[in-house]
Amino acid sequence: MRIHRLVLSLLVLVCLVAPGAGAQNEPIKGLDAYITKALKDWNAPGLALAIVKGDKVIYAKGYGVREMGKPDPVNEHTLFAIASTTKAMTAACVGMLVDEGKLKWDDPVTKHLPGFQLFDPYVTRELTVRDLLTHRSGLSRGDMIWYASEYDRKEVLRRIRFVEPTWSFRSRYGYQNIMYVAAGGVIESASGKTWDDFIAERLFTPLGMKRSNTSTSKLAGMDNVATPHGYDEGVLTTMKWRNFDNVGPAGSVNSSAYEMAQWVRLNLNKGEYEGKRILSEKVVEEMQSPQTIIRLDSLTQALTPSTHFLLYGFGWTLMDYQGRKVVRHDGALDGMRTRVAMLPEEKIGIVLITNQNRTQILTAMMFRIFDALLNVKARDWSAEWLKSVKDQEQRSKEAEQKKIAERVKDTKPSLAMEKYAGAYENEIYGTMKVTVEN
Repeated sequence: MRIHRLVLSLLVLVCLVAPGAGAQNEPIKGLDAYITKALKDWNAPGLALAIVKGDKVIYAKGYGVREMGKPDPVNEHTLFAIASTTKAMTAACVGMLVDEGKLKWDDPVTKHLPGFQLFDPYVTRELTVRDLLTHRSGLSRGDMIWYASEYDRKEVLRRIRFVEPTWSFRSRYGYQNIMYVAAGGVIESASGKTWDDFIAERLFTPLGMKRSNTSTSKLAGMDNVATPHGYDEGVLTTMKWRNFDNVGPAGSVNSSAYEMAQWVRLNLNKGEYEGKRILSEKVVEEMQSPQTIIRLDSLTQALTPSTHFLLYGFGWTLMDYQGRKVVRHDGALDGMRTRVAMLPEEKIGIVLITNQNRTQILTAMMFRIFDALLNVKARDWSAEWLKSVKDQEQRSKEAEQKKIAERVKDTKPSLAMEKYAGAYENEIYGTMKVTVEN
């Protein structure tokens, strides 16, 4: 009976009107109202959504506004920073070069980047392209090398050699953005083109992603661009776009829900797009295959008991939900958050983007949409996640208050505050200045 209901729901989805062809039918009863309420509950200014079934974008829509306090609405073509959902695109670019025989997944990184070094000479020698894409280098630190720094990609890669490993090589999952910067360097070495040019020519152009780009510098003069939002001392406010060119292959792509849906179509159709082969089926399967085990966190176990495992492929997180394989990835940068998720066996994919990064609204919407399409008993995911987040915030607040209350009173610094001021040099992060204010 469950299979019959699923087939029926998918047939209904296929019959929906494509975006741009006229008024769209709501694919899930009450979805628009649910998202609109969730935006208010989560204090998120705007959200863009696209739903893919098979080879069609069957629903694409925007909700809320591009900037709080202004009337300009979000729609399916609004540009956002998609952050770390860039990683799967970078992995796909590597896969194109694997298809062409210009490199192999298990090539040593130093074969393509002879000057590349890590803290441990053994890891430098043994690290492969596969390791770059699967977060198992043993490193978990180093993001402050690139975040808000003036170092370019070359200098970021040079300085990673000074970062000591947190874990043994290949022993466990450790999220590492700079390894994807190195993957971008491998692409440049093997193709003779910069990562930016390669992804634009080999991915954006054939997928018709005309507004998608790899740098905030390209947003100048473009219309329909969302404004980032974040909290400043508990108050939601607008933020400036921050440039992340120096970590581009790990997370600098800007795109829209509708254009990201084209990327989802490519993946759901195993490397084909509108009859043209972009990636081999073998590469798509490799990208979506388990490479590194991720420990399930307690919150996931509590809220989604039907999820039994969490793994990492090439730029994709893999999990199970309601007996189905889920391929997804999140992205978060200053003031923006993205979720791309697919049910490959059902050929269903969703893109969710919001211009507020301190929120779990996208996780809630993903499960709400999946439940409806899989004919699973409805849950108020937004309310459940909102409660869990508020409970965690309250626990953190109480812990901070307890720590403050337990401080020894009437203590003084060993030296005058001016003595601590000055410039401090670090081989990893460079020069940092400490000043006295107030």
